[in-house]
Amino acid sequence: MNSIPAALVVFRFLIGPFLLWDALDGQTSIWFIAGFVAAFLSDIFDGIIARRLKISTAGLRQADSWADLCLYACVFSSAWLVHKDLVIAFRIPLLSVVFAQLMWWIVNFLKYGKPASYHTYSAKIWGITLFIATIAWFGFDYAGITLWLAIIVGIIHSLEEIAMTLILPIWKHDVLSIHHAINLRHELNSPSPTTES
Repeated sequence: MNSIPAALVVFRFLIGPFLLWDALDGQTSIWFIAGFVAAFLSDIFDGIIARRLKISTAGLRQADSWADLCLYACVFSSAWLVHKDLVIAFRIPLLSVVFAQLMWWIVNFLKYGKPASYHTYSAKIWGITLFIATIAWFGFDYAGITLWLAIIVGIIHSLEEIAMTLILPIWKHDVLSIHHAINLRHELNSPSPTTES
């Protein structure tokens, strides 16, 4: 049982290249949607199972974040291969969210030497909007409101986590929001009872 969360993370790492392979000929099959849905479900259940088993370690959470990055890098590459015209049409908003994420990476590496792994509420909302936008894009050739919503939520999420990194004095995983980060900073900066005595 304890190996299930790690297996789900590995599964998501493997699904990404499969999606890209399916898009190499400029179109996607039903297997693309099926694989993406399976990857999305694995992202939900790996965290739930890890918390239930009390094995939600920093290493596992970081691997989870890397798996998400791999998956959506492959999804974006697939979009370029299959829907290049839509990618070009949305190039400015798409580049905006990519720039926000790049700033997130830079800030975290400058402060901690590694990416953050907060798994915030905003990250979960962004994951849902990305899921809806991807299904709409590849399943129904639609990239309107759903894609805009994913882009806007992605920028807000990136800005929140950048602020959290600036707030937190040390690297922490599973910090749910900027409110939690502020409270955690106060706890870390508060003198211990032994210090006061």
